[in-house]
Amino acid sequence: MQKDEIFRDKPLKQFEFDSQVASVFDDMIARSIPFYHQQIAILSDFATLHLPRHGRLYDLGSSTGNTLFDIHQKTKNQDCTLIGIDSSSSMCANATLKAQAYGYEIEFVQADLLDYPLLPSDVILANYTLQFIRPPIRNKAIEKIFASLKPGGIFLMSEKIICEDKTLDLQMIDYYLAYKKAQGYSSSEIAQKREALENVLIPYTQQENETMLRNAGFQHIEILFRWINFVIFIAKK
Repeated sequence: MQKDEIFRDKPLKQFEFDSQVASVFDDMIARSIPFYHQQIAILSDFATLHLPRHGRLYDLGSSTGNTLFDIHQKTKNQDCTLIGIDSSSSMCANATLKAQAYGYEIEFVQADLLDYPLLPSDVILANYTLQFIRPPIRNKAIEKIFASLKPGGIFLMSEKIICEDKTLDLQMIDYYLAYKKAQGYSSSEIAQKREALENVLIPYTQQENETMLRNAGFQHIEILFRWINFVIFIAKK
């Protein structure tokens, strides 16, 4: 696994999921998302609980396919259809190569969520994906997800959130930055990445996320995991 050193010596630029990011993504995500592997396990376990034999699951923003690979391992005898959708061609290419190496029958599609026709599904995942969708169209994405799910289907959504209290929000950010330093990132790397993500990653509060889900039609919403300002929501249709 190639080490993430993108923001060590590089000039500042707006963050994008290009070939450079895709090549180091597995290291980047493991060092940037607290309890990343535990979150993958939670997502795949709850997805498996709600995925019947011959069921269909979409992973929106599937990146290099880690979540789908874990789900495949847990549902390999259920003949399920697992589809990863990502707007980055580099991410899809990376994930496809990994799936071929593992011998997994998982389809990875390069497409924009709002343009891709979702078929009736049992489970949909969005693992730190919606925060990159512009707020004016984020509601439309949630409405499309809700419409695709069968009755009783679930939506698993991981998001970085902000706090309504500004003082607490700053304290949470500082705590997270200390975490990133503990993972080996320098202060300059952290600062450059934060600037590159400015106006690219736009988080909501917990309440704003829950309101968005309810407005789309979800009646049952719970939190499966939270670490400071990282949350996994589960919403049931």
